[in-house]
Amino acid sequence: MSEQFRNPLLTVDIIIELSDGSVVLIERKNPPHGWALPGGFVDYGESVESAAKREAKEETSLDVTLLEQFYTYSDPKRDSRFHTVSTVFIATARGTPRGADDAKVASAVRQDNLPAPLVFDHGQILNDYFIFKKTGQRPKPQSTKV
Repeated sequence: MSEQFRNPLLTVDIIIELSDGSVVLIERKNPPHGWALPGGFVDYGESVESAAKREAKEETSLDVTLLEQFYTYSDPKRDSRFHTVSTVFIATARGTPRGADDAKVASAVRQDNLPAPLVFDHGQILNDYFIFKKTGQRPKPQSTKV
C-alpha cells in the first residue's frame, strides 16, 4: 500500500492601497477568469515577502512597500484548481497600475465599485479587509472539517 505525499501550495496575495483610498485589482488572463487581488505562487527559495513584492510588480507594474501581514487564508476549497494557502499582505504604492504578466488589466477600485466576478476567495478577503479598515478587527480563525 503506497500513499502519495501531498502538500498545499504556498501563495501570496497583496492588497495594494493607493493614496486616493482605492485598492488595486487585476483582471486575470488565465483561468479562472475574473478579477483578483495581485498575487501568485511563492517560488522555492523565496520568502513570502519577496514573492509579494515580485508578484505585485509583475502583475501591476507597481513597486510596493509592504506594511503588514494581514491574514493567512487556507480553506482547502479557496482555489478550485489546487489546495493553496495564501499569506495576504497590505501594501502601499504610488503610480498608476498597469496590467502585465498574468494580468490583462490592473485597476484601482473602491469598496463601492468592485468588479465582478471576483475569483478564488478574494471577495471574502476584501470584505475582511474593509471591515478591518473600519473597525481594526482582523478575521478570526475558522475551524474547517477535513
